[in-house]
Amino acid sequence: MDDARRAAVEGYLRSVSGDAALRIEAASLLSGGAIQQNWALDVVRHGAPEAWVLRTDNAATLAVSLPRAAEYALLRAARAAGVTVPEPLFLCEDPAIAGAPFFVMRRVAGVAAGHRVVKSETLGGGRAALAQAMGRELARIHSIAPPRDDLAFLGAAPVDAGRAFIAAQREALDRQREPRPALEWGLRHLERTAPPPVPARLTHNDFRTGNIMVDDGGITAVLDWEFAGWGDPAADLGWLCARCWRFGNVAREAGGIGPRAALYEGYGAVEDARVRWWELAAHIRWATIAIDQAERHISGVERSLELALTGHIVPELELEILRMVETRDA
Repeated sequence: MDDARRAAVEGYLRSVSGDAALRIEAASLLSGGAIQQNWALDVVRHGAPEAWVLRTDNAATLAVSLPRAAEYALLRAARAAGVTVPEPLFLCEDPAIAGAPFFVMRRVAGVAAGHRVVKSETLGGGRAALAQAMGRELARIHSIAPPRDDLAFLGAAPVDAGRAFIAAQREALDRQREPRPALEWGLRHLERTAPPPVPARLTHNDFRTGNIMVDDGGITAVLDWEFAGWGDPAADLGWLCARCWRFGNVAREAGGIGPRAALYEGYGAVEDARVRWWELAAHIRWATIAIDQAERHISGVERSLELALTGHIVPELELEILRMVETRDA
């Protein structure tokens, strides 16, 4: 964060925090955040140190990513429903302050890096305990139902989330440079086997290992709400269980962390066949997102080795989609 931007942010925080003497002692860009930037701020307010995070846009964003004002509102709604999220503090929608809208939330302690979480036997209180805790967090998220005036930006809830997903993914594939027959094949399988619709609930849509902060005592924060929307609750369970989010620990079906049964136990009543339908859908969705991520690099809008490498995971996802379809058609 350059000096001018830091000074502008500091001035804004003084005006909204109730402390005209507030100062930013340090600001450092946190790792990760291919779509958004997260800045760790060490702040002194009313003479006491506080640890905050400033979350703002990268140079290029995905069309399906919600703006920061929406993500801030989602954090407030989730916190009110008992979901373990960082406390949202301030929202700035004026792009002149930091170059883009941003919000500030409290910084929480813990580990989110997927490759570390899946290798630990103790983080989150142990593997089965953490899988159960993830189920409980999802159940709290799914307790939020439309309509909600504070979440009006999410629009109308879909009548049939599964059919809406298929239509959206087909549109996403139609705009790509190259044909993707394996993804089309997977979509056709989903179309033929779609479960009947259920009442929509709030879905996080990126609830997975890597977006869940944990310490030895349990979950300390559910992060990254930029893809949230109204949908089928089983979509979140399927996304978490997808092989692509197990970080190599494929035997642990609940995010590479613990057994699927423990996740279901923590959640409550679960229709396993519906979750597995959405698990296949998760691989297709992540593949189309990965293609779009790579396009940000290829187009020259945002040159990034991370974005370029993301595109290279698509063949592996396509292979898994073909394997899943073959297994279920057998």
